[in-house]
Amino acid sequence: MTDTFKPLSGHRQAHAEGVIWDDLTQRVRWTDIATSTLYAYDPETGHIDEHTLPARVCCFALTHEPGVLLLAMEKQVARFYTQDGRLQVLADIEPDLAGMRANDGRCDRAGNFVFGTLNESGPRNDDGSPAKIASFWRFTHDGRLHRLALPKAAITNSICFSPDGGTMYFTDSPTAQIMACDYDAATGDVANIRVFAGLRAGMEPDGSTVDAEGYVWNAEWGASRVVRYAPDGRIDATIDLPARQPSCVSFAGKDLDRMVITSANKYLAEVEPFDGAIFIGTPPRGRGLPEARYGHEVRA
Repeated sequence: MTDTFKPLSGHRQAHAEGVIWDDLTQRVRWTDIATSTLYAYDPETGHIDEHTLPARVCCFALTHEPGVLLLAMEKQVARFYTQDGRLQVLADIEPDLAGMRANDGRCDRAGNFVFGTLNESGPRNDDGSPAKIASFWRFTHDGRLHRLALPKAAITNSICFSPDGGTMYFTDSPTAQIMACDYDAATGDVANIRVFAGLRAGMEPDGSTVDAEGYVWNAEWGASRVVRYAPDGRIDATIDLPARQPSCVSFAGKDLDRMVITSANKYLAEVEPFDGAIFIGTPPRGRGLPEARYGHEVRA
C-alpha cells in the first residue's frame, strides 16, 4: 500500500474501468464491465450510487446535462439518464461482427465520443491470441458513427487527447506500445501514426488520461503501477499499487489535484486483498484537465 493512495471503500470489483471526474455533479464515475454496473462516488460524503444496466457498459462520456451519460455498451451507443434510469439507444456498434464488444473511450476536445472495440470471442490467431479485427470509432455531435483510419487491433485502449486536441493517444494493448497520431477534431482525420512509448514484456497499457502539462498517465495492466509519460515518451513518474491489474486513471476533485485509479480482479487465479480496489490519492506531480463532454454546450 502506498502512503498516498488508498482504497475509497472496502468493495472490490471484477473489472472496473473508464473512471471520470464529473465536475457538474462533483462525483467520480466508473463502470464495472463484468457486472454491467455504473458507479458514482461522492468524495464529500463517501456515498456510492450504483446503476445496473441491461448490458455491459464498457466506457462512457459525460454530456452537458447533469447526470446524463453517453454509454458505449457491448454493441450499442446509448444515452443514459441517471436520475430516472431511462436508456435511449442511439446506434449499433459493429452489428455484423460476432464476438466483438466496445471497450475503452472518451470524448475528444471538441466533444465527439471516440471509443474502440475488443475481440472478445471472435477469430483467433494460430497461437490462440485474438485476431486484430477491432476498430477505433467516433460518434459525432450529429449522431453519426464512423471508423477512424487507424490500424485494426485486438484490444483497443488508452484513448486520450493532448490539451490542444491535436494529438490522439491509443493502443492495441497486447502490443505493449502506446501509440500517437495527429488528430483533426473537426473531421476525425488522423495522420503521422507513430510509437509514443513502449512497455516492458508482460505489461499491457490500459486506460490513460492527459494532464494539464500534456503528460500522459497510463494504468499498466499486469504491472501494479500507473506511469506518467512526458510528451516525448520518457517515463517521468510512477505510482506503485498493491493491485496487479490497474485499469484506468483520472484526475478528480474541485482543483483536479487528486487522482482515482481503478483496478480489476477478473482473470486472476487467486485474488489478493487489494486486487479490484478503487484507489484515491494525491499524485506526485501534475494537475488534471476538465473532462470533455459529448456534444455542443447549450448556453442560456
